[in-house]
Amino acid sequence: MFYVFIVIAYFLGCINPSIIQGKLAGVDIRREGSGNAGTTNTLRVLGKKAALVSLIVDIGKGALAAGLGSIVSPLCSYFCAVAVLLGHILPVFYGFKGGKGVAAVFGAALAINWKLALCALAIAAILVLVTRRMSVGSMGGAAGLAILSVFMEHGFWPFALVIAAVIIFKHSSNIKRLIKGEEPPLNFKK
Repeated sequence: MFYVFIVIAYFLGCINPSIIQGKLAGVDIRREGSGNAGTTNTLRVLGKKAALVSLIVDIGKGALAAGLGSIVSPLCSYFCAVAVLLGHILPVFYGFKGGKGVAAVFGAALAINWKLALCALAIAAILVLVTRRMSVGSMGGAAGLAILSVFMEHGFWPFALVIAAVIIFKHSSNIKRLIKGEEPPLNFKK
């Protein structure tokens, strides 16, 4: 069951509500806005309701993936957290072009250790409020997850470190825009 749940976690990650809702609206979310198939770009392109659906589904699939893994063992849930992230960013159903995986990882972290997840979320929220840049909050929250896991969920820290590295790497275009001062702030007009 260990390996079965990891494979299931990957395929759960492949379910991308941003892409699905974009198709229903007649757009490819990966060709609009920032081109990312995630909640923030969904907010910019499709509006608040679609972004909320994306956020809930992405968190849910992460929680379900790690929760299934925890049936076997904590170690299996840690691998499932990585697998759901990989499924989200490299979905087989969508030509291996997905989102950045932040919400899915948050859901997985909730299932692994809810206190750890909420501490990482607090870091992300503070950074978003201060900078008005979701990318800064996402990267800071991922780094916080890795650092805090050393103290709060010790067995998870190597996995959290890999997750943080992947998320930060997926934000490389955001980092370039931040350096140039071209990263757009969050806009809640829709």
